[in-house]
Amino acid sequence: MTTQISVSRRSIRVLRVMLSGIFLIASANHLMNVEQTAKRIDAASMKGFAYLFGDPEILVILSGIVMLVAGLAFFAGFRTRWAAAILLSVLIPITLTIQVGQAHTMGPLFKNIAIMGGLLFFILNDFTKETITETNPAQPELSIKNKAL
Repeated sequence: MTTQISVSRRSIRVLRVMLSGIFLIASANHLMNVEQTAKRIDAASMKGFAYLFGDPEILVILSGIVMLVAGLAFFAGFRTRWAAAILLSVLIPITLTIQVGQAHTMGPLFKNIAIMGGLLFFILNDFTKETITETNPAQPELSIKNKAL
């Protein structure tokens, strides 16, 4: 059984562009404030998790570069599914290291969880195989077909 959901094409674009902004800003912060960002890792209660991957300063630089490249691709709509998957793979360890286990970061923790939901939306829905319906030329819609679980 499949379900068909019509979604405004513009809403998908707006969601993608707005969601990419957090990664572009975060990448700039990582690349311009390497030492300060690495100190946040050292102060985190789950810093041991980050140390499994290597030196915090190198991790900050690498994550900044990855978020910049994947964020730009996501913003532009280039390989959106792959860009979202890459951004999710960077966001998960950052969230586990910095936000988990710290009571004062509950807001940022749930912000990151919401961002993960947005990324999962683009990972789970294949917009390269959409059926475009033109019910209103001013607002074209995408007809997304998903198999019921």
